[in-house]
Amino acid sequence: MSATSASRAEAPPKVLVWDAPVRVFHWLMVLCFAGAYLTAESETWRLVHVTLGYTMLGLTAFRLLWGLVGTRYARFASFVKGPQVVKDYLRGMASGQPAHHVGHNPAGAVSILLLLALTLASGASGWAAYNALTGEWVAELHELVSNGMLAIVGLHVAGVVASSVLHQENLARAMVNGHKQAAPEAGIAHTWRSLAALMLAAVAAFWWLQWHTMAG
Repeated sequence: MSATSASRAEAPPKVLVWDAPVRVFHWLMVLCFAGAYLTAESETWRLVHVTLGYTMLGLTAFRLLWGLVGTRYARFASFVKGPQVVKDYLRGMASGQPAHHVGHNPAGAVSILLLLALTLASGASGWAAYNALTGEWVAELHELVSNGMLAIVGLHVAGVVASSVLHQENLARAMVNGHKQAAPEAGIAHTWRSLAALMLAAVAAFWWLQWHTMAG
């Protein structure tokens, strides 16, 4: 048997790590943030911008709840670590030998928490500005927070690329199909497709309602 064949035989199998709700949440957030950012300066697309912002708030509320009661790797308790663990992981990244994590790695966990917090801040300030509840400063705060989110997104993408290369696994693809290489016992049992379908239906219904209410 060749060395290549042996390494393939010894490679751990692919198991289900990311449930369907986590994956749907992730890609809906990507879509909504990109759309909201691109329509931020346009009065013509103001309804789209507001609707996408509200959608992100709703998705964040779901993710906070799912982080408490969801599947193994969706729970905050499984991936939120202390500062020392994050430092050790970053040192490993810098040396080219980061520790492998089946779920989110410690650096990715930091970016996730920051993005959730910034989404809440951006949504709250955007809502206040849209409804003219405060002065001009809140609109400036909304823009500042949104630009901060863009910076964190950029760092997150760079981290995903770097981790994918160093770990020799496609992390973006894993967030599409839900599978990563790990020991069989590390996988989760249920994908929760019905809940993911309900999420999509709720978002579609909200968009339809927004369009008919605001445009009508």
